Amino acid sequence: MFVGLTNYLDSIRARDPAPRSRWEIIFYPGVIALGFHRMAHWLYVGRLYLLARMVNHLSRTLTAIDIHPGARIGRHLFIDHGFVTIGETAEIGDNVTIYPCVTLGGTNPTNGKAGKRHPTLLNDVIVGSGAQILGPITVGNRARIGANAVVTDEVPDGATMVGVKARSTLVAAETWQQDFVPYGTPCKDPCEPGLSRVEELEEELASLKSQVEALRSLLIAEASGDDEHRRSEVGG
Repeated sequence: MFVGLTNYLDSIRARDPAPRSRWEIIFYPGVIALGFHRMAHWLYVGRLYLLARMVNHLSRTLTAIDIHPGARIGRHLFIDHGFVTIGETAEIGDNVTIYPCVTLGGTNPTNGKAGKRHPTLLNDVIVGSGAQILGPITVGNRARIGANAVVTDEVPDGATMVGVKARSTLVAAETWQQDFVPYGTPCKDPCEPGLSRVEELEEELASLKSQVEALRSLLIAEASGDDEHRRSEVGG
């Protein structure tokens, strides 16, 4: 047990440059919340639902992290800061990193039954701040979810998702191969894949406006010349 705890704390230290010792990490809200969840989940599996909920509410009060007792969580989950919500049927693999204000939420089941309604995160997933992952979808191994992305579709292994509605964006191969990418957004700001195209269109629009203005000036000049020519003919 001690070795397992030490490995867990070391896994967090490898992903977070802030702590100076393992003792600091023990008091992280995410570590405390996960400890409470292990207890609540044990009670939940034993069908002691009320007790599981009581532990869940105590954990949420202390840490501002709400993990439903029914959620299934693998090894070495790191929740960096609070205000994270993880739903009942969510499943999380090993070495997952979740930043603040993330929701692993459900969607209304079309069949009218509760069932699986929350996402599944496979191993080594990184979820950036404010991201919303909704519905019974699967986020593949080593996928990155950018800050404030809204994900409602399946995410392939190794994909980086950004935007609303989230879509995949290409990153450099050497960046993709890194074991850990802080904040889950391995691209320069701005990282929207369509932004460069918007800038191109804005430049093209400005060029067209200048051409239209030049053509307008030319037409006005030609019209003025025709008027002078007609006046000269009448005067002659």
